[in-house]
Amino acid sequence: MTDQVKIMILGGVREQGKDMFAVQVNDEIYILDAGLKYPDSTLFGIDLVIPDLDFFEQYSDQVVGIFLTHGHADSIGALPYILRKYDIPVFGSQLTIELAKIKVKRENKRLKTSLFHVIDADTEIEFKNSNISFFHTTHSIPDSLGIDVHTNAGEIVYTGDFKFDLSAAPNYRTDLDRLAEISQKNVLALLSDSSNAEATLPNVSEQEIGEYVTNVFRNAKGRVIVAAKASNLIRIQEVLNAAYRTGKKVLLTGRDVAKIVRTAMGLGYLKVPKGLLIRVKDLKEIPENKVVILETGQMGEPLNSLQNMAKKRHTMITIHPGDLIFIATTPSHAVETTVAQTSDMVYQAGGRVIELGRAKSTSGHATGTDLQMLISILKPKFVIPVIGEYRLLEAHKDLAVKAGISQENVIVTRNGDCLNYDFKQTKFYLTDPVPGDDIMIDGSGIGDVGNIVLRDREVLSDDGIFIAVVTIDRRKKKIIAQPQVTSRGFVYIKANRQLMQDSVELIKSTIKNNFEHKKFDWTEIKQDVRNDLEKFLYKKTNRRPVVLPVVMEVNQNRHRALQKRNGKNNDYHSVDVNKSGKRIIKKD
Repeated sequence: MTDQVKIMILGGVREQGKDMFAVQVNDEIYILDAGLKYPDSTLFGIDLVIPDLDFFEQYSDQVVGIFLTHGHADSIGALPYILRKYDIPVFGSQLTIELAKIKVKRENKRLKTSLFHVIDADTEIEFKNSNISFFHTTHSIPDSLGIDVHTNAGEIVYTGDFKFDLSAAPNYRTDLDRLAEISQKNVLALLSDSSNAEATLPNVSEQEIGEYVTNVFRNAKGRVIVAAKASNLIRIQEVLNAAYRTGKKVLLTGRDVAKIVRTAMGLGYLKVPKGLLIRVKDLKEIPENKVVILETGQMGEPLNSLQNMAKKRHTMITIHPGDLIFIATTPSHAVETTVAQTSDMVYQAGGRVIELGRAKSTSGHATGTDLQMLISILKPKFVIPVIGEYRLLEAHKDLAVKAGISQENVIVTRNGDCLNYDFKQTKFYLTDPVPGDDIMIDGSGIGDVGNIVLRDREVLSDDGIFIAVVTIDRRKKKIIAQPQVTSRGFVYIKANRQLMQDSVELIKSTIKNNFEHKKFDWTEIKQDVRNDLEKFLYKKTNRRPVVLPVVMEVNQNRHRALQKRNGKNNDYHSVDVNKSGKRIIKKD
C-alpha cells in the first residue's frame, strides 16, 4: 500500500484562537489541539466559537486521539463539545489534562475520565501508522508541550503556543536538546505559532518581569488590585512572589480562581508561601498598603470585574482613592478598547492604572527572531504558519523565507485546507477540503446560530424592531380590530405618534388591498405588510428596523357559540379586541 500523509487545517489560521489541526497517516488521523476562540464585537450575543464538528461526523472512525499542547482555552476549549458525542482518547501533560477535565465537566454532566491520558515530554506513543512524541516548550502556562508526528516522509512538528526564554523556570523551559534531536530525523513540515510574528523587539525575560512587578508593588501607597487571566499561571506566580517579597497579603477573587488556580496549586505548579493568602473577612484587619487583590478570569472577565469595582457594583471590592490597578496580562487587539474604557472608569473612581503590556515588551508567543531560530534548529523542508490572523501568517512567511526556506515551501493556508503530500514529487498540494467553518455557541445552543441570525441581530442593534399586530376575519375579508404597532430601539413612540398612526393606516390599506386582489395566504399577507412597512419606515426615517408582522384570525366558532349561549344572536353583530387582547362583543 502506498503511504498517504495529509495535513488538515481545522481552525486557527487567519484568526486568533480556535486552534485545531490534524495529521493523517494512511487510515489514522491525529488531532493536534482542540481549541475555541472568544467572539469579537461583530458576533452579537455569541458566547464562544469552536471548529466545525462536521469533521468528526465524517472522520471519527479514523481519529485515534486528540493531542494537547497546553491548558489554555485556545487549545482545549472545544473538547467539551467534541467529547459530548465522540469517545476519542485525549493526551496531554498532567496540568493540561486536569484543566481539560475541568473544562469538559463544566459543560458535560458526565465526565468519562477513562478518555484522558497523562503524558510528558519523555513519552512516545506508538500507533499502527505513526509514533507521536513530545518536547517541552516555553509559554505562559507550565508543562506546555510541542508535538512530533513521525511519518515515512519525515517528521511533522507542531509547536502550539511557544516562545524562547533561556532564563525561564524549569517547568517553562524549551528543551533545545530535544529540538536538535528531532532535526536529525528529517523534519518534513513545521506548523509554528504566528501570533507574535510582527514583533520586532525581543520579549523581556520572565525574570525581568518578576523584578518589575515587585518594584510596582513596593512603590504602591495603597491597595494593589491585579487583573490577570486565570490561565496565565506564570504571571500569577510572579504576582504571588512580588506580594511575598514586599510583605503583602493576597486575596484571590474571580470566577476561575477555585478551579484553575487552586488546581495548579494542588499539583505544585504554583508555589504559594504559607500565610500569603487571605479571605475577604481578613481585609478589615490588614492595612490597605499591605493588600493585593488578584482578580482573575477568562478573556475580558477581569476587566469587567474592574469596571464593576469602579462603578461600585462588585460584590466584594470597591475602588477608591489610593488604589493601584495593575493590568498584568498583555491585552489582545480584541479587548484594547475595553482596557481603555476600564482605565477611564478607574481614574474616575480615584484609582490609577499601570499596564504591564505598555511598560514591558512581553508575550507568551514567539517573536520573529524566535521563529527564525526555531527554523534554523529544525531545518524543516516546509513551513506552514499557523495560529494567527492573516497578516501574521504573511509576516511569518517572510521570516521563513529570510531564514532560508524557499518561497514555494512556505504554505499559507485557510481553515478547511487539506494538504496531501506527493511522495514522488516531494511536495504538498491542495486536495478536497475538509469541514473548516465556525460553529457558534450561544447559551446551550451549538451551531444553531448562523449568518442569517447574526445579520438579524446586527440589524436589531443598528435600527431596532417594529412590531405590527392585526386581527382579521378572512371569511368576511375585513379587519376586526384596530392594528396595534409598537417598537423597541427604533424611535421614541411618544415623540413620533404621527409616524405610528400613519403606520396603522398603511397596514389597513395593505391588508385591504390583499383581500381585494389576491387569494388569501397567511405567508403572503404577512410579507405584504412587512414589505410596505419597511419601505414606508425607511422613507420617513432613513432607518431599516426589523419589521415583525403578527396577523391573527378571529375564532369564528367560538364567536357563534358565545352568541348562542347568550340567546341574543340578532342583537350582537360585531367583535373587537381591546388593548389587553381580550375579545369584546359589541351590541349594534
